[in-house]
Amino acid sequence: MLLHHAFILAAKNHASRIAVKDIGTGQTFTYERMLIASFILAKKVSSFRESHIGIMLPTSAGCMLSILGVLMENKVPVMLNYSTGAKENCEYARNKCNFNTIITSRKLLEAIRVTPMQGMIFIEDILKKVTLADKISAALKAKLPYSVLKKLLPKDGRESTAVILFTSGSEKDPKAVELSHKNINTNLGDVHQILRIMPEDIFLANLPLFHVFGLTIDMWLPITHGNTIVAHANPLDYRSICDSIRDNKVTVMVGTPTFYHGYLKKSQKGDFDTVRIAVAGADKLTRQIRDEYLHMHNLEVCEGYGATETSPVISTNLPGRNKPGSVGLPLPSVQVKIVDRETSEELPIGKEGKIMVKGDNVMKGYYHDIEETSLRIHNGWYETGDMGMVDNDGYLWHRGRLKRFVKIGGEMVSLVKVETVLEKLLPEGTICCAVDVPNPVKGSEIVAVVTTEEINVRHIKKMMAKELPSIAIPKDFHVIQDIPLMSSGKVNFREVEKICRNWKAKKK
Repeated sequence: MLLHHAFILAAKNHASRIAVKDIGTGQTFTYERMLIASFILAKKVSSFRESHIGIMLPTSAGCMLSILGVLMENKVPVMLNYSTGAKENCEYARNKCNFNTIITSRKLLEAIRVTPMQGMIFIEDILKKVTLADKISAALKAKLPYSVLKKLLPKDGRESTAVILFTSGSEKDPKAVELSHKNINTNLGDVHQILRIMPEDIFLANLPLFHVFGLTIDMWLPITHGNTIVAHANPLDYRSICDSIRDNKVTVMVGTPTFYHGYLKKSQKGDFDTVRIAVAGADKLTRQIRDEYLHMHNLEVCEGYGATETSPVISTNLPGRNKPGSVGLPLPSVQVKIVDRETSEELPIGKEGKIMVKGDNVMKGYYHDIEETSLRIHNGWYETGDMGMVDNDGYLWHRGRLKRFVKIGGEMVSLVKVETVLEKLLPEGTICCAVDVPNPVKGSEIVAVVTTEEINVRHIKKMMAKELPSIAIPKDFHVIQDIPLMSSGKVNFREVEKICRNWKAKKK
């Protein structure tokens, strides 16, 4: 089933249920109202002649309606990252996907201090131009049976493109990932099954919808099954979100470890009492965050693993089926194998190598980039670019990006392992990461980045030496109080590495 068809069916079955509670605008949309509004947006979108339409909006009912409206007109939504370099991201996406029209908001542009660009259409203007005739027509259409509505909408198959999203660009230029309706639907089916989503579940939508984690789990999963969404435009509004989780009795939440850390620091006893499912992804969940949620809120935060290219979930731990430190069991429709980094031969259980993934959730490919697609997909197997291993119980253990392994003195060193050892030795609340910088003798050396000066570097190095070989001990420690992050909450390693290189150059 096409995603927007699944939404229509859910809207017909749950017309009076709240679909979206938009905290930013203070508006509440029932499923019936969402359906009517999506038909109105679809009619406005029909005047745009392009096959692809850019969408640059915060997590909100307006963003969700824009996505639905674009799909209902058999066009492809291209989700644009506005959090860092919005203007550059718009130009990059336009050149990559050959479109001009971008649905955005004046309020958003003012907030991020971006001057309106040619081709931008403002959702405020679209709403102002909605006539009484538009409303009546859409309301009458919404009353039609699903079987009739399905025939009225443009037809295309499950293999057709549902969205184009861009990879984070934390390590190299973003790639345009083309996901089909089948890709996302496969992931939705698996996640709905293993999380045992119930009709009364209320979802927190705190992640940006230009990231696949937010788009699939915060929007498509609830809105195609008749659940309620509590939408927040800014995931960094930690105290407000904690209040909202408590006041709206949220039961399902996902997020990055960075966001979970922020909510934890601003939360009070009782804020998470109604949450039954909390999953962290997109980065390593530290033991400290996991333990503090258990201690303070009696909430088990489970770690999962995924990628934009896999729609996104590959594996996850679950309450009662949680092996801390691992990223859980693969989803029912997902196959995982570990192969040798050099030979690509499949490795036995317990051996560490490259993580390969196969299933209907694997992307169609990188848009208009056959070469890059062929490098990453071989006989249906997607090469994640991550290192890991599968244990005897079938749990997947993520060891880090292949690019986050550095060769020093001829030996491969995991920067993720360096971070894991280091974080245990730092004061509570300190964030850290490790990057490599050029070394004229060894080729590379490790610099540890921390957010506080209140550390005894000599003592920390001595303690790290108990768990790591000497080549893995950071050569230097650099303090950056605000470590650069991507909008998803991941560390922006490209930016951190650049800062450290400049810092090292000045020290010489």
